[in-house]
Amino acid sequence: MDAGTLRRMQAVTAEAWRIEGSLAPQHVGDLAWMRYQHRGRAQEWRVRLWQSDGSDVAWAWLRLPDSSAFGCVLPEVRETLTDEILDWVERGATGARVAFEFQSTDAVTTAVLERRGYRPVRGQRVLAVHHRELAGEPRAEPPAGFRLRTLEPGDLSARVELHRIVWAPSRVTEESYRDVQAAWPYRADLDCIAEAPDGRLAAYCLAWLDPDNRVGELEPVGTHPDFRRLGLASAVSRFALRRLEEEGATRATVYAVVDPANPGPKLLYESIGFAETSRFLRYVR
Repeated sequence: MDAGTLRRMQAVTAEAWRIEGSLAPQHVGDLAWMRYQHRGRAQEWRVRLWQSDGSDVAWAWLRLPDSSAFGCVLPEVRETLTDEILDWVERGATGARVAFEFQSTDAVTTAVLERRGYRPVRGQRVLAVHHRELAGEPRAEPPAGFRLRTLEPGDLSARVELHRIVWAPSRVTEESYRDVQAAWPYRADLDCIAEAPDGRLAAYCLAWLDPDNRVGELEPVGTHPDFRRLGLASAVSRFALRRLEEEGATRATVYAVVDPANPGPKLLYESIGFAETSRFLRYVR
């Protein structure tokens, strides 16, 4: 998947947001982050776009070797294209098991999958989609001695180290993060961090802005283990929301895993004004 293909996929995703708003299946920032956060995975991916009257109207992304796929299909062609997209996914699968991920609010895709014999994965990892409006975001106040700011050129090594600690084991490297930074719509002035009194980076919230739809996204968010339970994740996320609003966003989205054993992330986002609107489901055949 080259940069041009990614931009076409992002254009379809932005158009879905224009038409469906919060029912759209992804944000343009998702695609940039998923594509560039790791290097050396191109052989694991298959991507295809579909057109109607010369315009891109859908895309699908098949991940190997587990043969799981997801995509974005504009609503006016969803009923006519979803079977064709699933045919393509199934032809590219490397085994008998095929999985497809989609939003729980997508009744058309649900019906097509069930007709083709797909069923929900038992005990699946459920990702909840949250949205909120932005209107006069207050200034975020970090704990005493901490400072909220955005990424500066000399922060790259520390920023990547923080991510790798939070998400260990992580395949994010300085090289792959430079790839993220080079991709649209990444902006360093929306890459928000909390700096500890000793100068270490303690928490972060990477914000993405879809400027056409004026919608932001928080993806990903993390806090160093040494600085947890201080309210830093809330503070840096609020700082990111304020930055998004300052740059023209009127609403924002974020995902959180639904996990009774680890309810913290979902509770965090709901505590700063987000409400669950749907869930990503995985159906398997």
